[in-house]
Amino acid sequence: MDFIFIDDLRVEANVGIYAREQVAPQTLEMSLTFGVPDAAGQDDELSKTIDYAAVIVRIRAELGLRHFNLLEALGEYVVQLMLEEFRAPWVKISIAKVGVARGVRRVGVQIERSSTGR
Repeated sequence: MDFIFIDDLRVEANVGIYAREQVAPQTLEMSLTFGVPDAAGQDDELSKTIDYAAVIVRIRAELGLRHFNLLEALGEYVVQLMLEEFRAPWVKISIAKVGVARGVRRVGVQIERSSTGR
């Protein structure tokens, strides 16, 4: 299996349980790695792979539409989007809030799933 990665994607999202987090969107840093068919590298055809530009647009659009209490739920949502809509056979995601706690650069989660099981 080949992989595509999107590293340090910055997205605006409504996420959090604290009052200050429910007032306005906050910037998240997100990195994704997802499996793609080997045929993409062999055939040199965009139609044989997952278009990372389309993934970025879709994630930004979806995260702008809803509120998540937890980063875990937001991550699961994006993972399911990748598995179901983009048909990625495997997805690993890390999502971090930046500067939300004094003296802490980032706080986040990592999730890894495959289409064949959780």
